[in-house]
Amino acid sequence: MTKIVVDVFSGDNPEELIKGVALTVNETKDVYIILPGNPEYLEKELSKHEFDRARVEILPASEIIENNESPTEAIRKKKDSSLVRGMTALKNDPEIGGIISAGSTGAILCGGIFIVGRIRGIDRPALGALLPTATGGNVCLVDCGANSECRPQYLAQFALLGTATMRGVCGVENPKVALVNVGQEDHKGNAFTHESAELIREMPVNFVGNMEARDTLSGKYDVLVCDGFTGNVVLKSIEGTAKLFATKLMESAKVIAQTDGEKLAVKNSMMSVMGMLDYNSKGGAWLLGCNKPILKIHGAATAQTVPNAVALMCNMITANMADEVSRVLQDLTQR
Repeated sequence: MTKIVVDVFSGDNPEELIKGVALTVNETKDVYIILPGNPEYLEKELSKHEFDRARVEILPASEIIENNESPTEAIRKKKDSSLVRGMTALKNDPEIGGIISAGSTGAILCGGIFIVGRIRGIDRPALGALLPTATGGNVCLVDCGANSECRPQYLAQFALLGTATMRGVCGVENPKVALVNVGQEDHKGNAFTHESAELIREMPVNFVGNMEARDTLSGKYDVLVCDGFTGNVVLKSIEGTAKLFATKLMESAKVIAQTDGEKLAVKNSMMSVMGMLDYNSKGGAWLLGCNKPILKIHGAATAQTVPNAVALMCNMITANMADEVSRVLQDLTQR
């Protein structure tokens, strides 16, 4: 039985996520969910759904970390919050495999650093999202939102984290690492990207140089490195472009398609493509660099996001993701 903490209270709609927990238990036989939070509220919401109640445990927590709070202060002061209680349980209980939270990215990052702990050699954990490519594979975008302001040495470590993830978890033997920039030429960019590129070149990774954002999903690269501000803009731009593309195709389909069946087929195809390009539909983004798996899902995640997130978390736990990343990092840095 795989034990996973799901922090529903840090999201925008706890009721929706609790519904998702019930869906998860019904869809996945070998999972045991731990819910930190207000017991009375949780019991009331859980009673609205039919599922195996024996596989859901409530971990009492009286506080909630809000998105408008200082992440560091909130983690330090709100010891009885759902996020802190969940992460503390993850750290102390060897039977718990990972935690999923829809909470503040900053608070999740601080909790990962100060409670769960970092893998040795990593200064700042980073959010990594796996995106589909035109060649049928995946590319790891890291950082996609955890660290808006970075030092060049952080990006060098992100290159290691991305390489370790693609090698250890995705099976890519020699991942091609690129630095997101305004052009491919070495002289392009600013002082920050120039220094970052120099430090990445010193790392034991397959660094192939700069790349432009238009090639994000081209399949030319396996790991894309950038600061969290840039990465989040890239990620949201892809999502926005996909929505525009789908909308325009549906408008054309209404003119070209002759029957309701043809229109429905086009709509289903567009929704499938949209799902591929939305990392939240597959669960969320990993907080890479921590001692145990941590998964960040969108604050406005729907009930169906939870089963997807749990499935991804189960894969991460089965693959011993944190241990594998740590092992590959040690191997890379000892060369």
